Amino acid sequence: MGSKADATRRRIIDAAYELFYRKGFARVGVDAVAAQAGVTKRTLYAHFGSKDRLLAAMLEAHHDLALERIRRWSDRLAGDAEAMVRALFAELAVWASKPRWSSAGFTRLVVELADLPGHPARAIARRHKAAVESWLAGQLARRRVADAALRARQIALLLEGCQVLMLIHGDKRYAEAAAQAAVRLVAR
Repeated sequence: MGSKADATRRRIIDAAYELFYRKGFARVGVDAVAAQAGVTKRTLYAHFGSKDRLLAAMLEAHHDLALERIRRWSDRLAGDAEAMVRALFAELAVWASKPRWSSAGFTRLVVELADLPGHPARAIARRHKAAVESWLAGQLARRRVADAALRARQIALLLEGCQVLMLIHGDKRYAEAAAQAAVRLVAR
């Protein structure tokens, strides 16, 4: 594909991300994505073939962006494991305070696709969550936390649960409660 086709594809992916994240995959049709991207439905289908393939491409692109954001954020981290997990949950609370925050897009979309275990978007989300957990294990290992992979998995559970409860209750204090639990895990 040429640069014009690449730019069109990127516009469609960005429009899909904005709409799917804000409204949910099931509630957004390809007509709305095409309109948001400023393309025809025919152009959208020429690039992606189906709404499911568009979702997979959108998640793939945002997987890379999210990991890059995490890496940039972690480059600024200093201190021991306790300081790191406190900063992680503090950052989550800041993110959750933004207008129209609705939790992690990967998690939300997989919940919508719970009855479709073979959907390609679920495989991408699984790979994304595994990459985040692996990053976290590496950060903990660098800080000499025993059983870093297990602690990373436990903290990943706290992160996911914290997001869901903040979404349900609209209470950012769940981030502090999760941070306290995570600090106990890394202090062992």
